[in-house]
Amino acid sequence: MKKIFLTLLILTVSLFAEYKSQYLTQNILKSGIPIVDIRTPGEWRETGILRGAIPIMFFDERGNYNVNAFLRELNAKVDTKKPFAIICRTGSRTSMVGPWLAKELGYNVTNLKGGMMYATQALGIRPVPYNK
Repeated sequence: MKKIFLTLLILTVSLFAEYKSQYLTQNILKSGIPIVDIRTPGEWRETGILRGAIPIMFFDERGNYNVNAFLRELNAKVDTKKPFAIICRTGSRTSMVGPWLAKELGYNVTNLKGGMMYATQALGIRPVPYNK
């Protein structure tokens, strides 16, 4: 009985989860959807962050990660019951993290392809300084 319930729970979560991968647009920026920047603090300081973005590191400078710490901070700063987007430098890290957040946790998450490189070069967006 427990196995059936667990299976149904997992199926239910996956039915409501959605993963998208798309380039950042002005419409996304204007929509007010939370954008979580998963780069490192060094990257935030070096290049700045999108105005209004929520910086929460996933991978550190060595590629290590702490899933529990990330999820704790994510759930404290973002309403994960609603759609949100994630961004990194080029979209490589978010293309790994995004599907996992959707499939395993049932989040509605959008990977912003091309990351900050695309945002600044193709869209001409000027990041704001990260001052922490």
